[in-house]
Amino acid sequence: MIHGLVIPGGWAPDRLRMSEAVLGLVREMNRAKKPIACICHGGWVLASAGVVRGRTVTSYEAIKDDLINAGANWQDKETVVDGNLVTARKPDDLPAFMREFIQLLQK
Repeated sequence: MIHGLVIPGGWAPDRLRMSEAVLGLVREMNRAKKPIACICHGGWVLASAGVVRGRTVTSYEAIKDDLINAGANWQDKETVVDGNLVTARKPDDLPAFMREFIQLLQK
């Protein structure tokens, strides 16, 4: 059983977003309201999975337009929690990002 999902940042999400298996897992976790943590460029995966429409998120600023175009409300904050989704901008935000994700896992 998978209790939560962490989508990494960096350039890996550019490849991950092309995997139907990855996108299917993200959609399944989101439907089940399981915690999903996403940092930096990981927002590309959320956008491609179609799970950000109407959600409030943050990310690395360079992909802000991609998330907005996918229907997200983008905010420039260290972390943003919207239901089962916790997002963060960059590695400097990791302490707050992990605190929020752990809180979601403990619910």
